[in-house]
Amino acid sequence: MLAFVLTAILATSPAQALPTPQSTPQNPPVSAQAPVQLEDVEVTGSSLDSLIRSFVNEVAAPNRRRGLARWDDRVCVGVANLRTEPAQYIVDRVSTVAEDLGLTPGKPGCTANIMIVASNDPAGLAAALVQNHRPALRMGGAGMDRGGAALRAFAASQAPVRWWQVAIPVDSETGLSAVRIPGECTPPCESSLDYAPVISVFAASRLSTQIVDNLTRTIVILDIDQVGQVSINQLADYIAMVTLAQIDPDADTGRYASILNVFDRPDTAPSLTDWDRAYLTGLYGAERNRLNLRTNRAEVADSIYRAHRDARNAEPE
Repeated sequence: MLAFVLTAILATSPAQALPTPQSTPQNPPVSAQAPVQLEDVEVTGSSLDSLIRSFVNEVAAPNRRRGLARWDDRVCVGVANLRTEPAQYIVDRVSTVAEDLGLTPGKPGCTANIMIVASNDPAGLAAALVQNHRPALRMGGAGMDRGGAALRAFAASQAPVRWWQVAIPVDSETGLSAVRIPGECTPPCESSLDYAPVISVFAASRLSTQIVDNLTRTIVILDIDQVGQVSINQLADYIAMVTLAQIDPDADTGRYASILNVFDRPDTAPSLTDWDRAYLTGLYGAERNRLNLRTNRAEVADSIYRAHRDARNAEPE
């Protein structure tokens, strides 16, 4: 549905090329202090713990009262309104990162569930989507998006890259939706019960749950006038980070060496960093059947610990 909507909106728009990257950043640095590389963090007990957990808490942006969502299996990346070469590079790069995380990239011609659109009027495009195609962005099921305030922020953003994601709480045993979605029902759709999800509990527990959160739709809008300050590789890796995980668009990651800083300090992250890869690895390696919503974050933090340990152990004596 969303891919169709975007195709209709962009049908009369000419393909655009990414501007030539600038030699110097257009935005001022976040801070004068160089962001810390993961392997450079000194092992000092609570300070290491604090730094890692602060990064996870800063970056993570789950939907309200839900755990961290991730893609369950297949991702199909589509790029609109860019010329063939940069568009194909972004598709290939995001698909490669997804495959490294255990996901299955869609084949050519697949229906995009990650849609990336370049525009010289990103504010107008976002406003048109929110105003005219709101049901595609907010499907109405509980816990499926970040809410009305976040959607308004998406429309009003002036960032080089803005994104919106939809996630569905599903029964991990069946893959079926665990929340009622307006307009959807189980045939014959004759009673109110046909419109509510039916979940068969296989192992009742006070500590675990069958319900997990799966990303199902992501739209990314690129401001063609702003993204030219970074390389195509940096842009593709940034897109990979914000589409394969639920990333807070307002996260302040200036103290960490992360691809998320690339538009403020293009020289500090030529690609996904150890912080970024460890975060994604932890997210996709986490057990998601815990009722405690903080468990996901703890498992992501543990992944960063392991990456830090491995990086330190690899250093020459």
